[in-house]
Amino acid sequence: MSDKDNFNFGKNWMKFAKHIDEKKIKEAMESLRENLAVKTLEGKTFLDIGCGSGLFSLAAMRLKADKVISFDYSRGSVNATVNLKKKYFAESEKWEIMRGSVLDKEMLSKLGKFDIVYSWGVLHHTGDMYAALENVISSIKESGKLFIAIYNDQGVISNIWKKVKLIYNKLPDVLKTPYVIFIAAFFEFKHSFFNLLKLKYPFERFSGSDRGMNVLTDWIDWIGGYPFEAAKPEDVFNFYYARGFTLEVLKICGSGYGNNEFVFRKNFQHCDENKIVASNEK
Repeated sequence: MSDKDNFNFGKNWMKFAKHIDEKKIKEAMESLRENLAVKTLEGKTFLDIGCGSGLFSLAAMRLKADKVISFDYSRGSVNATVNLKKKYFAESEKWEIMRGSVLDKEMLSKLGKFDIVYSWGVLHHTGDMYAALENVISSIKESGKLFIAIYNDQGVISNIWKKVKLIYNKLPDVLKTPYVIFIAAFFEFKHSFFNLLKLKYPFERFSGSDRGMNVLTDWIDWIGGYPFEAAKPEDVFNFYYARGFTLEVLKICGSGYGNNEFVFRKNFQHCDENKIVASNEK
């Protein structure tokens, strides 16, 4: 795989970061509150792995985290996050931003351990997802929480999406936006049609997000996002269960495309009967 096949995540997030407003910040804060089961992050440290636009690092700061460290492999994402800090927390010494890779064990070891490690929709883009899933463990304090989102493995369909992503990254820039619109329009039309059948507002996805995200940004990230790996929910659960984690929150997308969300707590006592058996096991 050549570098030219890789998606420019930073470019996408820099565009999104220009439109971050109070509404998006509050939605990101609410996502952290709900999934981490907290009202505030006061007294907590927060590591944002693959910080993207920096929105969730900003949300953690707004929730009064004692310390926030944000890093991303993409220079564009680092710049976007730096710009966000300058706008909202320019004088704060509690928020540190750097460039780095979750696959770099030496770098991670220097950062220390955190109460909360956050990596939403990132680890499956590293080119070595299971190494990334393993590496984040060393950054979590005992009884600390890991909040991640991993692409849902749809089997053959996931392989098709992988080809869709490769095509996007090989296209000349002038054709990339039409390519995204063509694919996204089909799924958005289907979504709107089913909303109408349910007597719901057909374009609800364009009126907001439960994470402060943007529909077009998400589509570009989804269609272009390469490297690309995926996992079944039970595979992620069993991976962390075997390493002493308890699952506290699980949000799955069924058999569809997208991310499954997990919040794990490190080294809580658990029982073997709680193990989820993979779907292909008898």
